Amino acid sequence: MSIFEKSSELPVSADEAFAWHCRPGAFLRLAPPWESIELLSSDGVSDGSRAIIRMKLGPFSKKWIAEHHDIIPGRQFQDRQVSGPFASWNHTHQLEPVSADRCMLTDRIEFQPPLGIFGRFFGGRLIRRQLERTFRYRHALTASDLTFHSAYSEESAMKIAIGGSTGLVGSALVSLLTTGGHEVSRLSRSSGSASSDGTTSIAWDPAKGTIDATGLEGTDAVVHLGGHNIAHGRWTDGMKRLIRDSRVNSTSLLSRTLAGLANPPKVLVCASAIGFYGDRGQEIMTEESAPGPSFLSKTCREWEEATAPARDAGIRVVNLRIGVVLSPKGGALQKMLLPFKMGGGGVVGSGKQWMSWVCLDDLPRIILHAIQTESLSGPVNATAPGTVDNREFTKTLGRVLKRPTIIPMPAFVVKLAFGEMGEELLLGSTRTVSNRLQESGYEFAFPELEPALRHLLGRTPCV
Repeated sequence: MSIFEKSSELPVSADEAFAWHCRPGAFLRLAPPWESIELLSSDGVSDGSRAIIRMKLGPFSKKWIAEHHDIIPGRQFQDRQVSGPFASWNHTHQLEPVSADRCMLTDRIEFQPPLGIFGRFFGGRLIRRQLERTFRYRHALTASDLTFHSAYSEESAMKIAIGGSTGLVGSALVSLLTTGGHEVSRLSRSSGSASSDGTTSIAWDPAKGTIDATGLEGTDAVVHLGGHNIAHGRWTDGMKRLIRDSRVNSTSLLSRTLAGLANPPKVLVCASAIGFYGDRGQEIMTEESAPGPSFLSKTCREWEEATAPARDAGIRVVNLRIGVVLSPKGGALQKMLLPFKMGGGGVVGSGKQWMSWVCLDDLPRIILHAIQTESLSGPVNATAPGTVDNREFTKTLGRVLKRPTIIPMPAFVVKLAFGEMGEELLLGSTRTVSNRLQESGYEFAFPELEPALRHLLGRTPCV
């Protein structure tokens, strides 16, 4: 039997940390972003309850069933493998009070690798290294999330509806909110009762212009993140209509519906993008900067204007101009990882174009901060302070992955391969500052690029 153990001090009481771990969304919140893990079902945390997950490694997948037992409320629970990739696995989560508002989290795992002696000899060291990487990430995120939530400890739990809840950002937002004790409803094309992740559904179909307005009555806040993927393919006329209409029409429908409610929400947080500014070279963009003339600029301007009915009805509206969202689960970083890991990464175009980014860990917190900060309204740049140009981004990613970055992609190749989409997304330069966000009191967990990449990719040095 092999044993792995890791302990960290958390900035909350043992009871509060225990409650956080038992809420819907905790598993997905703690799943390392560099791993492909899907929660198939969960019965919560109680004696005999089970969680079923699917783990993928390349083209292969394995179902893992874990059963909870030996639960001591506020102090401990265990996950025992019923079936899965290990010969045996028992994970004990322990929380010991240090003081009234601090506790010690200890994860202790007793395991036996598969394949008997062969697995122990060849796989034991690899498994231990992966566990150290995983739990370093988990403990850092747990402490960071609990610190963030404690800043709003005086706020009561809210009812929050989310459009675009199944995307990269929406999924992360749902898990942050549910672990924070908030009640979440998903705007979905099908309505139903509460699901295993603790959310309910409100029916809507933006393409048909329909929405269940009664489901939105009494919500405290609404977040809209929906829109067709702008990097899904070349921008044909049909694709550009889809990109524009999926954002503008859905936002207009939602805003008009909220404006007509008898009991509307206090705030609507609607996604926008730094594409609002267009390609601006070395110029620094604030929320007061004028929009550019490009397709994305026009789309973002119309997108923000579509929230006007809600704003005119007295609902506080925040238009988050989101930068490049960094996560190995999706978006630009996911597409870069394979060529960079194979040593094929390099500067795109001149390398001088600015890249305003935000870590996926920060963005859901920014959204919740916008919901709970009454002084914020109108356009807000959601980008980290550590904006870099493409050359610096390339060097930093290569350094984190320990790979060379010597194979450039000239501008003419980008234009040939991706057309207008490549010109705007890969060659365009947008250098933003997030002054309004920081002046409102938001503190970035990852203000600089290299620590963000190391955290997201599990490359944080051991301490």
